[in-house]
Amino acid sequence: MPDSPPVVEVANLVRKFGERTVIDNLSFTIQRGETLVIMGGSGCGKSTLLRHIIGVIKPTAGSVKIFGDEITTMNDRQIAEVRRRFGMLFQSGALLASLTVGENVALPLSQHTDLSSDEIEQIVTQKLQMVGLTGFNHLKPSEISGGMRKRVGLARALVLDPELLFSDEPTSGLDPIMTAVVDKLTLELTRAEGMTAVVVTHDMTSAFRIATRMIMLGRGRILAQGTPDEIRTHPDPEVQQFINGEADGPMPLNLSQDDHEHHPHVKARPLVSAQHRFRHKMP
Repeated sequence: MPDSPPVVEVANLVRKFGERTVIDNLSFTIQRGETLVIMGGSGCGKSTLLRHIIGVIKPTAGSVKIFGDEITTMNDRQIAEVRRRFGMLFQSGALLASLTVGENVALPLSQHTDLSSDEIEQIVTQKLQMVGLTGFNHLKPSEISGGMRKRVGLARALVLDPELLFSDEPTSGLDPIMTAVVDKLTLELTRAEGMTAVVVTHDMTSAFRIATRMIMLGRGRILAQGTPDEIRTHPDPEVQQFINGEADGPMPLNLSQDDHEHHPHVKARPLVSAQHRFRHKMP
């Protein structure tokens, strides 16, 4: 819906930790109904960016708007109201070990609604059925697999019927089949239910499967953005190295902090040379 206002609008966002700039003047929008995948190597700033969008941390400079409201200047009560309109799937699932699966999913309903226990139980059963976990209500998180815990986390993120879903590495640690299951659920929610999704990932198979648009970050900046087809054919060799998982290229393997900040395109010395030297020192 290109004529509707953006669901998320990030403008000139900057985040510094001391002298180190982690997010460097980022600007982009997210339209209703699209699935935006934010990708990039470790330490590129993607998880920090996500924390800014959901209001967990404040930027050094710049603006973040969700549903048209500036979130960076909100107090805790105002942010809590906005968060009722979006769901969050954490990388680990973030389930409470002391609660059952059903109690974990019910937690947002218990905290933010006046529904009766019967109504809450009915909604929890529906959401667990949606993620393929019917009958798992009474088990503890320790009694189910990692893939199941991830799906419980997704059910909890959906329990308030949010307009917007944030996912931080939703397929991390999952096997290919379980990854496909989580991706299918994301596609069903965005395409059938009209939900907007923002997914942070470095899993390229998953990213290209679910994205309608992609942003690649590097050194806190946007290196590339566009549709999956545009990213696949992007001329930047750094983008191509990342999406194809190539060891050799402009993205370095190991650099000092000084190199990282002041010489971002310096290529690290290959590990094989170190192995070669070590081998020839052996008696």
